[in-house]
Amino acid sequence: MQHRDKASQRSESGAAARAPFRHTSVLLDGAVDALLQSPAGIYLDGTFGRGGHSRAILERLGVDGRLMAIDRDPAALEAAQDIADPRFSIHAGEFGELDLHAAQAGVSGALDGVLLDVGVSSPQLDDPERGFSFLRDGPLDMRMDPSAGIGAAEWLSRTVESELARVFKVYGEERFAKRIARAIVAARQTAPIERTQQLAEIVKAAHPAWEKGKHPATRVFQAIRIHLNDELGQLERALDAALDVLAPGGRLVVISFHSLEDRLVKRFIRDQSRGDTHLPRGMPIREDQLIKRLKPVGKAMRPGESEVDANPRARSAVMRVAEKLE
Repeated sequence: MQHRDKASQRSESGAAARAPFRHTSVLLDGAVDALLQSPAGIYLDGTFGRGGHSRAILERLGVDGRLMAIDRDPAALEAAQDIADPRFSIHAGEFGELDLHAAQAGVSGALDGVLLDVGVSSPQLDDPERGFSFLRDGPLDMRMDPSAGIGAAEWLSRTVESELARVFKVYGEERFAKRIARAIVAARQTAPIERTQQLAEIVKAAHPAWEKGKHPATRVFQAIRIHLNDELGQLERALDAALDVLAPGGRLVVISFHSLEDRLVKRFIRDQSRGDTHLPRGMPIREDQLIKRLKPVGKAMRPGESEVDANPRARSAVMRVAEKLE
Protein backbone atom coordinates (compact mmCIF):
# COMPACT_ATOMS: atom_id res chain seq x y z
CA MET A 1 0.00 0.00 0.00
CA GLN A 2 1.81 3.14 -1.22
CA HIS A 3 2.70 5.94 0.51
CA ARG A 4 3.39 7.73 3.02
CA ASP A 5 2.92 9.72 6.13
CA LYS A 6 6.66 10.12 6.71
CA ALA A 7 7.00 12.47 3.78
CA SER A 8 7.09 16.19 4.36
CA GLN A 9 4.02 18.36 4.15
CA ARG A 10 5.40 19.93 1.02
CA SER A 11 5.97 16.63 -0.72
CA GLU A 12 2.63 15.20 0.39
CA SER A 13 0.65 18.20 -0.77
CA GLY A 14 2.50 18.27 -4.07
CA ALA A 15 1.83 14.63 -4.78
CA ALA A 16 -1.80 14.95 -3.76
CA ALA A 17 -2.31 17.97 -5.97
CA ARG A 18 -0.84 16.18 -8.99
CA ALA A 19 -2.77 12.93 -8.58
CA PRO A 20 -5.50 12.98 -5.93
CA PHE A 21 -6.79 9.53 -4.97
CA ARG A 22 -4.22 7.95 -7.28
CA HIS A 23 -2.20 4.92 -6.29
CA THR A 24 1.47 4.63 -7.19
CA SER A 25 3.20 1.40 -6.20
CA VAL A 26 6.61 1.86 -4.62
CA LEU A 27 9.59 -0.30 -5.62
CA LEU A 28 7.29 -2.07 -8.06
CA ASP A 29 9.81 -3.80 -10.32
CA GLY A 30 12.29 -4.53 -7.54
CA ALA A 31 9.64 -6.13 -5.36
CA VAL A 32 8.24 -8.32 -8.13
CA ASP A 33 11.74 -9.29 -9.29
CA ALA A 34 12.62 -10.41 -5.76
CA LEU A 35 9.32 -12.18 -5.16
CA LEU A 36 8.63 -14.06 -8.39
CA GLN A 37 10.99 -16.99 -8.86
CA SER A 38 8.61 -19.22 -10.81
CA PRO A 39 5.81 -18.08 -13.16
CA ALA A 40 3.91 -21.23 -12.15
CA GLY A 41 4.14 -20.45 -8.43
CA ILE A 42 1.58 -19.50 -5.79
CA TYR A 43 1.96 -16.02 -4.31
CA LEU A 44 0.30 -13.86 -1.68
CA ASP A 45 0.04 -10.07 -1.69
CA GLY A 46 -0.75 -9.39 1.95
CA THR A 47 -1.50 -5.69 1.43
CA PHE A 48 -3.44 -5.26 -1.83
CA GLY A 49 -4.02 -1.49 -1.57
CA ARG A 50 -5.05 -0.52 -5.07
CA GLY A 51 -3.40 -3.52 -6.65
CA GLY A 52 -0.24 -2.10 -8.20
CA HIS A 53 1.97 -4.96 -7.07
CA SER A 54 -0.75 -7.56 -7.64
CA ARG A 55 -1.25 -6.48 -11.24
CA ALA A 56 2.49 -6.54 -11.89
CA ILE A 57 2.71 -10.05 -10.43
CA LEU A 58 -0.17 -11.26 -12.59
CA GLU A 59 1.55 -9.89 -15.69
CA ARG A 60 4.49 -12.20 -15.02
CA LEU A 61 2.59 -15.26 -13.86
CA GLY A 62 2.09 -18.17 -16.21
CA VAL A 63 -1.26 -19.80 -16.89
CA ASP A 64 -0.71 -22.18 -13.95
CA GLY A 65 0.35 -19.43 -11.53
CA ARG A 66 -1.86 -18.21 -8.73
CA LEU A 67 -2.11 -15.04 -6.68
CA MET A 68 -4.20 -14.38 -3.59
CA ALA A 69 -4.41 -10.94 -2.00
CA ILE A 70 -5.62 -9.60 1.35
CA ASP A 71 -6.89 -6.22 2.49
CA ARG A 72 -9.15 -4.91 5.26
CA ASP A 73 -10.01 -1.60 3.57
CA PRO A 74 -13.44 -1.77 1.88
CA ALA A 75 -12.24 0.66 -0.81
CA ALA A 76 -9.32 -1.65 -1.63
CA LEU A 77 -11.61 -4.67 -1.78
CA GLU A 78 -13.85 -2.78 -4.18
CA ALA A 79 -10.88 -1.84 -6.37
CA ALA A 80 -9.88 -5.52 -6.52
CA GLN A 81 -13.15 -6.34 -8.26
CA ASP A 82 -11.71 -4.75 -11.40
CA ILE A 83 -9.28 -7.67 -11.73
CA ALA A 84 -11.10 -10.29 -13.74
CA ASP A 85 -8.47 -13.01 -13.75
CA PRO A 86 -9.10 -16.65 -12.80
CA ARG A 87 -5.60 -16.82 -11.30
CA PHE A 88 -6.45 -14.09 -8.77
CA SER A 89 -8.51 -14.06 -5.59
CA ILE A 90 -9.08 -11.29 -3.04
CA HIS A 91 -9.75 -11.94 0.66
CA ALA A 92 -11.19 -9.47 3.17
CA GLY A 93 -9.22 -9.36 6.39
CA GLU A 94 -6.04 -8.35 8.19
CA PHE A 95 -2.65 -9.26 6.79
CA GLY A 96 -1.61 -10.25 10.31
CA GLU A 97 -3.86 -13.28 9.79
CA LEU A 98 -2.44 -14.27 6.43
CA ASP A 99 -1.81 -17.78 7.73
CA LEU A 100 -5.55 -18.25 8.29
CA HIS A 101 -6.34 -17.03 4.80
CA ALA A 102 -3.70 -19.31 3.31
CA ALA A 103 -5.07 -22.27 5.26
CA GLN A 104 -8.61 -21.55 4.09
CA ALA A 105 -7.35 -21.41 0.50
CA GLY A 106 -5.52 -24.71 0.95
CA VAL A 107 -2.07 -23.26 0.22
CA SER A 108 -0.48 -23.15 3.68
CA GLY A 109 3.14 -24.26 3.43
CA ALA A 110 3.00 -24.11 -0.37
CA LEU A 111 3.46 -20.41 -1.13
CA ASP A 112 6.38 -19.41 -3.33
CA GLY A 113 6.30 -15.83 -2.12
CA VAL A 114 4.70 -13.40 0.32
CA LEU A 115 4.72 -9.65 -0.32
CA LEU A 116 3.97 -7.13 2.44
CA ASP A 117 3.83 -3.44 1.55
CA VAL A 118 2.94 -1.95 4.91
CA GLY A 119 1.58 1.39 6.05
CA VAL A 120 -1.04 3.77 4.69
CA SER A 121 -1.86 4.14 0.99
CA SER A 122 -2.00 7.31 -1.07
CA PRO A 123 -5.77 7.02 -1.66
CA GLN A 124 -6.28 6.78 2.10
CA LEU A 125 -4.15 9.87 2.66
CA ASP A 126 -5.69 11.85 -0.17
CA ASP A 127 -9.33 11.23 0.72
CA PRO A 128 -10.22 13.76 3.46
CA GLU A 129 -13.19 11.65 4.53
CA ARG A 130 -10.81 8.95 5.78
CA GLY A 131 -9.23 11.35 8.26
CA PHE A 132 -5.62 10.21 7.82
CA SER A 133 -4.08 13.51 6.74
CA PHE A 134 -3.86 16.99 8.20
CA LEU A 135 -3.59 18.61 4.76
CA ARG A 136 -7.30 18.57 4.02
CA ASP A 137 -10.00 19.02 6.61
CA GLY A 138 -12.09 15.95 7.28
CA PRO A 139 -13.55 13.86 10.09
CA LEU A 140 -10.96 12.35 12.42
CA ASP A 141 -11.15 8.63 11.74
CA MET A 142 -7.89 6.99 10.53
CA ARG A 143 -9.20 3.42 10.53
CA MET A 144 -8.07 1.11 7.73
CA ASP A 145 -11.42 -0.62 8.13
CA PRO A 146 -14.01 2.06 9.04
CA SER A 147 -16.39 -0.63 10.30
CA ALA A 148 -14.00 -1.95 12.96
CA GLY A 149 -12.83 -0.49 16.24
CA ILE A 150 -13.06 3.19 17.18
CA GLY A 151 -12.03 6.23 15.19
CA ALA A 152 -9.44 8.82 16.14
CA ALA A 153 -12.01 11.35 17.37
CA GLU A 154 -13.51 8.92 19.86
CA TRP A 155 -10.08 7.74 20.97
CA LEU A 156 -8.93 11.30 21.58
CA SER A 157 -12.08 12.08 23.54
CA ARG A 158 -11.66 9.34 26.12
CA THR A 159 -7.97 8.54 26.39
CA VAL A 160 -6.12 9.77 29.48
CA GLU A 161 -3.23 12.18 29.10
CA SER A 162 -0.52 9.68 30.05
CA GLU A 163 -1.71 7.19 27.41
CA LEU A 164 -1.86 9.90 24.74
CA ALA A 165 1.73 10.81 25.55
CA ARG A 166 2.84 7.18 25.46
CA VAL A 167 1.31 6.61 22.02
CA PHE A 168 2.84 9.80 20.60
CA LYS A 169 6.27 8.90 21.97
CA VAL A 170 6.31 5.18 21.10
CA TYR A 171 4.60 5.21 17.70
CA GLY A 172 5.43 8.72 16.56
CA GLU A 173 8.84 9.09 18.22
CA GLU A 174 7.61 12.54 19.19
CA ARG A 175 10.00 14.35 21.53
CA PHE A 176 7.30 16.64 22.89
CA ALA A 177 4.70 13.93 23.47
CA LYS A 178 3.79 15.01 27.00
CA ARG A 179 3.41 18.65 26.06
CA ILE A 180 1.18 17.83 23.08
CA ALA A 181 -0.92 15.39 25.11
CA ARG A 182 -1.48 18.08 27.73
CA ALA A 183 -2.62 20.53 25.04
CA ILE A 184 -5.07 18.00 23.59
CA VAL A 185 -6.62 17.29 26.99
CA ALA A 186 -7.00 21.02 27.62
CA ALA A 187 -8.53 21.64 24.19
CA ARG A 188 -11.09 18.85 24.43
CA GLN A 189 -12.46 20.33 27.65
CA THR A 190 -13.57 23.31 25.59
CA ALA A 191 -14.86 21.47 22.50
CA PRO A 192 -14.69 17.92 21.07
CA ILE A 193 -11.78 17.32 18.71
CA GLU A 194 -13.50 15.87 15.67
CA ARG A 195 -11.73 17.27 12.59
CA THR A 196 -8.26 16.66 11.17
CA GLN A 197 -7.26 20.29 10.84
CA GLN A 198 -8.64 21.03 14.29
CA LEU A 199 -6.22 18.48 15.75
CA ALA A 200 -3.39 19.70 13.51
CA GLU A 201 -3.81 23.25 14.79
CA ILE A 202 -3.78 22.12 18.43
CA VAL A 203 -0.55 20.18 17.88
CA LYS A 204 0.96 23.00 15.86
CA ALA A 205 0.32 25.51 18.63
CA ALA A 206 1.74 23.18 21.29
CA HIS A 207 4.86 22.11 19.39
CA PRO A 208 7.90 24.20 20.35
CA ALA A 209 10.37 22.98 17.72
CA TRP A 210 9.24 22.31 14.16
CA GLU A 211 11.34 20.06 11.94
CA LYS A 212 12.40 21.61 8.66
CA GLY A 213 10.15 20.55 5.80
CA LYS A 214 7.74 18.67 8.07
CA HIS A 215 4.40 19.74 9.53
CA PRO A 216 4.58 19.66 13.36
CA ALA A 217 1.55 17.33 13.47
CA THR A 218 3.13 14.66 11.25
CA ARG A 219 4.40 12.44 14.05
CA VAL A 220 1.20 12.70 16.10
CA PHE A 221 -0.98 11.72 13.13
CA GLN A 222 1.36 8.82 12.37
CA ALA A 223 1.26 7.66 15.98
CA ILE A 224 -2.53 7.74 16.24
CA ARG A 225 -2.92 5.84 12.97
CA ILE A 226 -0.41 3.16 13.92
CA HIS A 227 -2.02 2.70 17.33
CA LEU A 228 -5.64 2.58 16.14
CA ASN A 229 -4.87 0.05 13.41
CA ASP A 230 -2.39 -1.99 15.47
CA GLU A 231 -0.01 -1.71 12.53
CA LEU A 232 3.13 -2.96 14.27
CA GLY A 233 1.25 -5.83 15.87
CA GLN A 234 -0.17 -6.72 12.46
CA LEU A 235 3.33 -6.69 10.98
CA GLU A 236 4.78 -8.86 13.75
CA ARG A 237 2.03 -11.44 13.33
CA ALA A 238 2.35 -11.38 9.55
CA LEU A 239 6.10 -12.02 9.68
CA ASP A 240 5.62 -15.02 11.96
CA ALA A 241 2.76 -16.28 9.80
CA ALA A 242 4.86 -15.99 6.65
CA LEU A 243 7.23 -18.62 7.98
CA ASP A 244 4.35 -21.07 8.23
CA VAL A 245 2.79 -20.41 4.82
CA LEU A 246 5.96 -20.26 2.72
CA ALA A 247 7.31 -23.35 1.03
CA PRO A 248 11.05 -24.07 1.37
CA GLY A 249 12.80 -21.66 -0.97
CA GLY A 250 9.85 -19.25 -0.90
CA ARG A 251 10.55 -15.54 -0.68
CA LEU A 252 9.42 -12.99 1.91
CA VAL A 253 9.48 -9.43 0.54
CA VAL A 254 8.65 -6.54 2.89
CA ILE A 255 8.46 -2.85 2.00
CA SER A 256 8.29 -0.52 4.99
CA PHE A 257 8.11 3.24 5.24
CA HIS A 258 9.36 4.34 8.63
CA SER A 259 12.00 3.29 11.12
CA LEU A 260 9.65 1.48 13.49
CA GLU A 261 8.53 -0.91 10.74
CA ASP A 262 11.96 -1.37 9.23
CA ARG A 263 13.65 -2.11 12.56
CA LEU A 264 11.05 -4.77 13.25
CA VAL A 265 11.56 -6.41 9.84
CA LYS A 266 15.34 -6.17 10.02
CA ARG A 267 15.41 -7.76 13.49
CA PHE A 268 13.03 -10.53 12.45
CA ILE A 269 15.11 -11.54 9.44
CA ARG A 270 18.32 -11.33 11.49
CA ASP A 271 16.97 -13.50 14.29
CA GLN A 272 15.46 -16.11 11.97
CA SER A 273 18.70 -16.32 10.00
CA ARG A 274 20.77 -16.86 13.16
CA GLY A 275 18.59 -19.66 14.48
CA ASP A 276 17.99 -20.52 18.12
CA THR A 277 20.22 -18.16 20.10
CA HIS A 278 18.56 -18.87 23.48
CA LEU A 279 20.47 -22.04 24.23
CA PRO A 280 22.44 -22.28 27.49
CA ARG A 281 25.86 -20.68 27.21
CA GLY A 282 28.64 -23.15 26.56
CA MET A 283 26.37 -25.90 25.28
CA PRO A 284 28.10 -27.67 22.39
CA ILE A 285 25.91 -27.52 19.29
CA ARG A 286 26.43 -27.99 15.60
CA GLU A 287 25.57 -25.36 13.04
CA ASP A 288 22.79 -27.52 11.60
CA GLN A 289 21.14 -27.72 15.03
CA LEU A 290 20.46 -23.96 15.28
CA ILE A 291 17.14 -24.25 13.40
CA LYS A 292 17.74 -21.37 11.02
CA ARG A 293 14.52 -20.61 9.14
CA LEU A 294 15.48 -17.73 6.84
CA LYS A 295 18.42 -16.42 4.90
CA PRO A 296 18.68 -12.76 3.85
CA VAL A 297 18.65 -12.13 0.11
CA GLY A 298 20.80 -9.17 -0.87
CA LYS A 299 20.92 -5.89 0.98
CA ALA A 300 18.13 -3.49 1.88
CA MET A 301 16.85 -1.77 -1.26
CA ARG A 302 15.67 1.82 -1.54
CA PRO A 303 13.97 3.71 -4.37
CA GLY A 304 16.21 5.35 -6.93
CA GLU A 305 16.36 9.07 -7.49
CA SER A 306 14.05 8.92 -10.51
CA GLU A 307 11.37 7.05 -8.55
CA VAL A 308 11.50 9.53 -5.69
CA ASP A 309 11.26 12.43 -8.15
CA ALA A 310 8.17 10.84 -9.70
CA ASN A 311 6.64 9.83 -6.35
CA PRO A 312 8.02 11.82 -3.38
CA ARG A 313 6.18 9.61 -0.90
CA ALA A 314 8.54 6.80 -1.89
CA ARG A 315 11.59 8.51 -0.40
CA SER A 316 11.45 6.69 2.94
CA ALA A 317 10.73 3.21 1.54
CA VAL A 318 13.00 0.30 2.45
CA MET A 319 12.63 -3.19 0.99
CA ARG A 320 14.09 -6.30 2.64
CA VAL A 321 14.02 -9.80 1.20
CA ALA A 322 14.56 -13.19 2.81
CA GLU A 323 14.20 -16.78 1.65
CA LYS A 324 12.79 -19.63 3.68
CA LEU A 325 15.22 -22.45 4.31
CA GLU A 326 14.39 -26.15 4.20
